[in-house]
Amino acid sequence: MNDKLRLCCPCHFGLESVLKYEIQKIGGEDLTVSDGRISFSGDENVLARANLCLSTAERVLIELKQFRAVTFEELFQGVRSVELERFISPTDAFPVKGYSLNSALHSVPDCQSIVKKAAVERLKSKYGINWFDETGSTVQIQFSILKDTVSLYLDTSGAGLHKRGYRRNSNAAPIKETLAAGIVDLARVRSGSTVCDPFCGSGTLLIEAALKALKMAPGINRRFAAEKWSCFDEKVWREERSRAIEAIDRNAEFHAFGSDIDDAAVALALDNAHKAGIKTRVTVEQADISAFRQPENSIVICNPPYGERLLELREAEDIYRKMGKVLGKGGSRQSYIISPHEQFEDFFGAPAKKRRKLYNGMIKCQLYMYF
Repeated sequence: MNDKLRLCCPCHFGLESVLKYEIQKIGGEDLTVSDGRISFSGDENVLARANLCLSTAERVLIELKQFRAVTFEELFQGVRSVELERFISPTDAFPVKGYSLNSALHSVPDCQSIVKKAAVERLKSKYGINWFDETGSTVQIQFSILKDTVSLYLDTSGAGLHKRGYRRNSNAAPIKETLAAGIVDLARVRSGSTVCDPFCGSGTLLIEAALKALKMAPGINRRFAAEKWSCFDEKVWREERSRAIEAIDRNAEFHAFGSDIDDAAVALALDNAHKAGIKTRVTVEQADISAFRQPENSIVICNPPYGERLLELREAEDIYRKMGKVLGKGGSRQSYIISPHEQFEDFFGAPAKKRRKLYNGMIKCQLYMYF
């Protein structure tokens, strides 16, 4: 399939500018940026490259159609008019999922069943068959209905792109890999950087920093749903995977130093670094924040404890004070700290040079930047 495709990548709110740069770098064209997502055009190679290489995208969707629907009939006819046979073979499974917000068609189960019915009717008429056993590859149909506007997509990624394959285990409060990658990008980590995380937990920020510095594609060790679709050429995926492997910068001087007060977290971080293929680039030890000494010309990137209950909140504020004593405030010692605490700067003892609003899951945070 050499035709241009219209693709869409959702991302964390606040990381649109980072993802935009990534998409341009892999050859995406005609970009449209909106809150929490970017649409762009590209061929089959760009589709494969997006899945393999984008570090801040949540998944890669094919945009099929956008139309208005306030009745089930309009939804049915809108879906039926889409060339689904271009992507879905007679044996493929094509489950449907989606959501509806502020729309006349508000029952999601009903919308799901109408979308499925319309897809079946379309494919029946194109393939001349009455029954789909759906035993082949999975081509996930997704819909969103927002203010009566229906958007129809196919999900090419399968499991979310944050699932790189290195973090099968994690500690209690992990930061999502895609968010970690975005923070690493905002901290301008380069091939020669030294990165520290004194609250490393399962090592996500350290690992994402290493992947960025070594130019390792985050999806290099995993598979994607669209690799099995008969409409796409397997050769394209092989080419793009080889291209990603060749792009790795094995001569980068990057090194990461992590510490955590919890022994189990230290072991977990090292295990995850090993799975990610960057263990030689990471040093992790058990230590309290008070013992941390930031090296010259280094970047601290961290996600310190939040404290959601009152006692924990007081403990978190005490940690922020300790951080203020040992972390760099700019110059040769930079710090990038994500926290939901509105008064973080007061406890840390210095105003940030810059702040950026980000969401860690459903928690509204600020990235406090000292450079």
